[in-house]
Amino acid sequence: MLTSLPVRWLVPAFLPILRLLLTAFPESPQGDSFPPPGPLRPDYDFVIVGGGTAGSVLAARLAEVHKWRVLLLEAGGPAPVESIVPGFSRVFYFPTKNTWNFHLHPQRHALYSYSNRSSPVPQGKVLGGTSAVNGMLYVRGNKRDFDNWAALGNPGWDYESVLPYFKKAEGYSGPPLGETEEYHGRSGPLTVVPKTGEHLEFTSAFKRAGLQLGFRNIDPSGPDQIGFTHTDYTIRGGERWHTARAYLKYASHLPNLHILTHATVLRVLFNEDKRAIGVEYLHKGKVRRVLASREVILSAGALLSPKLLMLSGLGHPDALRFHHLPVVAKVPGVGQNLQDHMCLYGLTWTLGSHVPNTVSDIFNPKQVSDYVHHRKGAFTSPIGQFGHAWANVLQKGDPEWPDVQLYMVSSGLAQEGILSSVALGIDKHKYLEQYSPLFGRSGMTIMPYLMRPKSLGSVVLKSRDPLDPPIVDPNYLSHPDDVQALVNGIKLAVEVGRTPAFVKTLGAKLYSKPLRSCLAYQFGSDEYWRCFVKNMATTFYHFAGTCKMGPASDPFSVVDHNLRVRGVAGLRVVDASVMPVVVSGNPMAAIIMIAERAADLLKEEWGATAGVVGQQYSSTTHVHQELSSGSSSSGYQTANT
Repeated sequence: MLTSLPVRWLVPAFLPILRLLLTAFPESPQGDSFPPPGPLRPDYDFVIVGGGTAGSVLAARLAEVHKWRVLLLEAGGPAPVESIVPGFSRVFYFPTKNTWNFHLHPQRHALYSYSNRSSPVPQGKVLGGTSAVNGMLYVRGNKRDFDNWAALGNPGWDYESVLPYFKKAEGYSGPPLGETEEYHGRSGPLTVVPKTGEHLEFTSAFKRAGLQLGFRNIDPSGPDQIGFTHTDYTIRGGERWHTARAYLKYASHLPNLHILTHATVLRVLFNEDKRAIGVEYLHKGKVRRVLASREVILSAGALLSPKLLMLSGLGHPDALRFHHLPVVAKVPGVGQNLQDHMCLYGLTWTLGSHVPNTVSDIFNPKQVSDYVHHRKGAFTSPIGQFGHAWANVLQKGDPEWPDVQLYMVSSGLAQEGILSSVALGIDKHKYLEQYSPLFGRSGMTIMPYLMRPKSLGSVVLKSRDPLDPPIVDPNYLSHPDDVQALVNGIKLAVEVGRTPAFVKTLGAKLYSKPLRSCLAYQFGSDEYWRCFVKNMATTFYHFAGTCKMGPASDPFSVVDHNLRVRGVAGLRVVDASVMPVVVSGNPMAAIIMIAERAADLLKEEWGATAGVVGQQYSSTTHVHQELSSGSSSSGYQTANT
C-alpha cells in the first residue's frame, strides 16, 4: 500500500512533465510573465506586501495615479502554465512551490478521521495569490453580509455601497440576465463566465431538484441568494483569469509600478512616532529594506497579514513578549476572530450504470488535444459538473440569510482514489476502509459548507522567526450550532439526492455504509450525522477575519472602516483578514471588491481622483494604446532608475 508521503508528493513530482506536455505546441497555453522591475528605488509612495488576490488589484489601481511610485512585493513568482488550465485546478491541493503549504493545528472538536486531526492548507504563493490556484468560483455572498458589516460599526460597507465595486470589477460574459442584469458589470477586468449548457445533466438535475423541493433557481450574484443555481467562473478564453492577469498584467508596463517577486517580507518598520516607514524583506538570500513615504499596505491574506503584524510588534502585549518581540502598539485582536467555511466531505451517491464517470475526462487524449489546440472541451473549466445552493437550515433570524451552502460535484470522494485522501489529509486506512468499494464507479457528492460559523479560531506565532509558518487553529465545531447547521445541511443534501431529478434521471442512491467511527449510532439519525460531521468535516480554505474591521469601541478590532491599523499610522490591511464576519459564499469576489474600494479610499485620502465606479479598467485599453503609439508624454511619472 502506498504511504501518505510518496502519494502526496506524486503530483508535484509530475509537474515538470505536465509543463513540458502543455508547452509542446505553438497553440499551447503559456505561463504568466512580467517585466523585471529594473533597479529598485530606496523609497516609494506605497509599498504593498503581497501580490495575491487583493494585492494585485490594489497595486494596479494605485498605479493609475501616475505621480505615485508603487512597489509590490510578492513572496512567490508568476503563475506557472499548469495554473492557467482550469481543468488542472486540483493540482494545487498538493504541495508545490506556488503554494504556502501550511497545516491546521490539531483540532480538539473536529477532524477525527484526519491524520493528526489536521488538514493541509494550501494558499497561493504566486502573483495572483489564491485566485491563481483556487477553484475559480465567482460568488459574492449575501447582501445581508455587507449590511451586517455596516451595522457592526463600519460605515460605507453596506450592500448598496459595495455593489458598485463588485460591478466595477466584473466583466460578466454570459447571456442576458433579465431582472438581475443591473446587478452585474459587463466591462470590468475580471471576466466571469457561467458554466451552463444542454449537456450538463448533473447541473440540470441539481437545479430541477431545487424546484422540486420548493426552492427557486437564482442568479448566484443577484440580490437574493436562497435557492439553487449553476456555477460562475473567473475564466477567459478557456484560461484561468486570476487577478494578476486581470489587473496586474497590464499595469506592470507602467513606469511608476515596480513588481518584485520572490521577496518575502519579514516585518514592517516604524519610526519613533509609530508611523510605518517601510518594510524589511528577504530577496536572493539577503535582507533588504525599502521605505514608504505615504503608506505600507499588507495584502498577505488572512493567515499571513496577522503574522506580519505580530512580527512587527502589533498584537497582544503578552503574546509579543512571550516571543521576545518589542511592543509597538497594543492591538489584541490581531490574529483573533479566525473564521472559515467548514466543508463536509464524504457524503456520496452511487449512480446508474448509464452515467459516465466525469473524472475520466482527465485521461481522455481528445480532451487534452482539444484544449491545447483549440481551448475547447472539458479542460476549459474545472473537470466535472457543479451546482450551488444556499439555504437557512437552522431557521433562526432572517430566513433569507443562509447558514449552509450545498456544493454538488459530479464525482464522489472515492472516484479519484487514494489521491483524494492524501490531498485532504484523511487517514488513509480509514479512507480505504470506507470508500475503496466505490473506486472506479461513477458517483457524485453534495458537500454542505458552513456559511456563518460561530466557532472562532486564531492565528498565532510559532516563533519570532519570520520564516516559520503561523499556527492556524480554526477551533472548528467548538460551538454546537455549527455542528447542528452541518447536520441539517446533510439532511437537506439527502433530500436533494432523493428527488426524482436525481433518482429517475441519474439513478442516484446514497452510499449508506456506516462510518466505522460512528457505528454506535443508527445510520441516518441525527446522532449518526453529528458523529459524521466531527469525523469528516474540514477546511475549505476560506479563511477570514483575523485583522477585524470595526469601530474603536470594539477592543478586538484591528483596522477601522478605512482599513487603517489601530495604534499606528501609515499602515493598512487590505485582504480577507479585514472581514468582521466571513461572507456567505466563496470569498474571492468579496476580496476583490475590498481591494477596489480600498484603492478609492486611498486615492480620496491622499488627494488623487478616485476611479469612476463602473468604468472599464483603463489599463486594458489606455495603456496598450500608449505603448503601441510609442508615446512618452502620457503623464506617467517615470521612476528614477
